[in-house]
Amino acid sequence: MPLVVPEKKAIALKLRNPAKITTVIPDARVMNWKGVPITLVPHRLDETLILKNLGYDVPSPVQYYYPWSGQYQPFEVQRVTVDMLTLHTRAFVLNDMGAGKTISTLWALDYLRQKQRISRALIVAPLSTLERAWGDEVFRNFPHLNVAILHGSRAKRLKLLADLDYDLYVVNHDGMEIIAEDLAERSDIDLVIIDELAVLRNAQTNRWKAANEICNKQRPGNIIRRVWGLTGTPTPNAPTDAYAQVKLLAPDRIPFGFGRFKDQVMQQISQYVWVPRVNAQEVVAQYMHPSVRFALEDCVELPELVYIDRDAPMSADQAKAYNQMMNMLATEVANGEILAVNEGVKASKLIQIACGVAYDVDGTERVAGAEGRVAVVKELVEESASGKAIVFCPFRSVVAYVTQQLRKTGHTVASIDGGTSKSERDRIFSQFQSGQDLQVIVAIPSCMAHGITLTAASTIIWYAPVTSNEIFTQANARCHRPGQKHKCVVAMIGGTPIERKYYKRLKEKQSAQGLLLELLRTST
Repeated sequence: MPLVVPEKKAIALKLRNPAKITTVIPDARVMNWKGVPITLVPHRLDETLILKNLGYDVPSPVQYYYPWSGQYQPFEVQRVTVDMLTLHTRAFVLNDMGAGKTISTLWALDYLRQKQRISRALIVAPLSTLERAWGDEVFRNFPHLNVAILHGSRAKRLKLLADLDYDLYVVNHDGMEIIAEDLAERSDIDLVIIDELAVLRNAQTNRWKAANEICNKQRPGNIIRRVWGLTGTPTPNAPTDAYAQVKLLAPDRIPFGFGRFKDQVMQQISQYVWVPRVNAQEVVAQYMHPSVRFALEDCVELPELVYIDRDAPMSADQAKAYNQMMNMLATEVANGEILAVNEGVKASKLIQIACGVAYDVDGTERVAGAEGRVAVVKELVEESASGKAIVFCPFRSVVAYVTQQLRKTGHTVASIDGGTSKSERDRIFSQFQSGQDLQVIVAIPSCMAHGITLTAASTIIWYAPVTSNEIFTQANARCHRPGQKHKCVVAMIGGTPIERKYYKRLKEKQSAQGLLLELLRTST
């Protein structure tokens, strides 16, 4: 059994035949310790990889010599994840949403930069996570790294990409396609991280082809880029979803076509019906390696309730209406027209705009311009570890709109608002808890804030914030309660400053009173 000697930065092995090691590792040395020959191997990345290939269980040097950057020490599952990434050029991180994939990947990246194994990195991620997940994580824990968010017009993206003062470039999946050729040509970008890899599960799409050009284009000197793929749900629809992902990260492992792979993981039971083979997931796991996979409940150091933030872009019309409303409210503040008694009503108008709520001439409520926010809801539903989620929306029209949009993508959805009868609610709750045929409940939070057990879900999605601490806490408790077998994720979607301020106060159980006044005074 190898023994790490940190003070010597070496690995000690007691071997009958030291030449087995010394012939392949020139810097290895044999010394006598109390009459026993001990082989000392430098504890470095290359030597660790050689020992692993020879069958020795040796941890990555990152575990012993990296001063974990940032305000937190890693959890055990994060240490294992970082260990695996630092030792492999191509790898899959399949940990659940909320298990710390982002910071684990950044720790591994930072260590490799310190060891001069990589120069710059490209991070491809969902639009909702560019700032709130990746940008914020770098800002909080890696202040020595400069990050550029490649978003906007093609010209703006290319201008940022050309700036060599940046260490990390972060781009969304569709934005990657816009500048794929330019990214593929950058020889100094030697690590590509693809967050939510399962988005690229169809090798026939232009988006996959763009990613393939970036990851696998022949480079001078036959240098192979490191590529790490991150996803908590690698096969959201069927085992065949893995094919394109493996083809992207490990093309040599799967040199044959999709049809042959499908035959390995699916069986045909009628002319048009295919079902997964009994061993389908084992076959997928054989292809998706090296990999690490931890469920959220494996992260014993995590709290039982994990909060994550997601961004939702507003449409041009929404942004215009929001700014106009802010200007109008600023004038009202200056005139002393906004008081404690009406502040909540005024703030609600800003939330309505962010949600896409508009009114026809007859006063009928409708939703417009919310496509970006609904896209984030869809992402989160697909990432849910249990496959079930509860989406809380603050307005009745939004409940109807989100329900409709999720059904269009094939999800089974039920909705609950103030007009839903008790018998219908009871039927929905029973179906959600006991069966597999209802994936999502979309609801007004006040209609589900007390006394209901919905532990079949492990993900709560807030389409927009509420203003009541009690409702926020009680609504989250629908899944976070006795009988829950998983840790729960509370995903908070926001696209405006007021939403982020509300979420911060709600998490910290602070009063929302005075929030709008504070926002208006700091924005003028």
